[in-house]
Amino acid sequence: MKVVILAGGYGTRISEESAVRPKPMVEIGDAPILWHIMKYYSHYGFNDFIICLGYKGYIIKEYFNNYYLHMSDITFDFTNNENNMIIHNNVAEPWKITLVETGLNTMTGGRLLGVRSHIGDGTFMMTYGDGVSNVNISELISYHKKSGGYATITAVHPEGRFGSLEFDNDERVTGFKEKTVERAGWINGGFMVLEQQVFDYLVDERTIFEQAPLQKLANEGKLNAYRHSGFWMPMDTLRDKNTLEKLWNEGNAPWKVW
Repeated sequence: MKVVILAGGYGTRISEESAVRPKPMVEIGDAPILWHIMKYYSHYGFNDFIICLGYKGYIIKEYFNNYYLHMSDITFDFTNNENNMIIHNNVAEPWKITLVETGLNTMTGGRLLGVRSHIGDGTFMMTYGDGVSNVNISELISYHKKSGGYATITAVHPEGRFGSLEFDNDERVTGFKEKTVERAGWINGGFMVLEQQVFDYLVDERTIFEQAPLQKLANEGKLNAYRHSGFWMPMDTLRDKNTLEKLWNEGNAPWKVW
């Protein structure tokens, strides 16, 4: 089963990083968040990726073209008027990666439509290139197959940004409630499983997948949600990036299952 990753947006809310590279290439620890997402899917045995490029997509191409250089220990030997490169540890992944230029200003549904020819027949998966989770991919797929729908999204509880104050009638503070996952509603967290029929709901490059297509699927009873109450976090802001990196550096990253 192929995995489509949307990696073409501008990432304007994390402009401190995305000014010089696409958001999926912003690093968590010593590797892009895109790499973390791919390693997660690979843990479940899914290694055929289609990456939808847009903003600064060439940086993603160059990263994978030079993957050995990024991940290996190397000696460059310039003695004897030669230029020899010695790779000390051959780091390889069981991945097949198709990188597709889907347009600079193309919307999410348009990007999916743009890679249709690379997906082939049958069920496939799709997610965003800026969010990590510990959702069980195997259970997600099983749920989708039992549902009989055309699309299954992973529904998640986003963590609240702030705690809340409690007051009495005189506006005195009587307590403080820390942020809790339970306070938030369910939202689409990506990690979707899709059937070929979803392409019938896509019009052109301006189609926003999360709007008319998903709404129409919902109206027809063809959209299902797999509720995931575990870890999920997008990297929307620099604050998010720092939080994810802290989890990774401390060895507490819930998505680190490989």
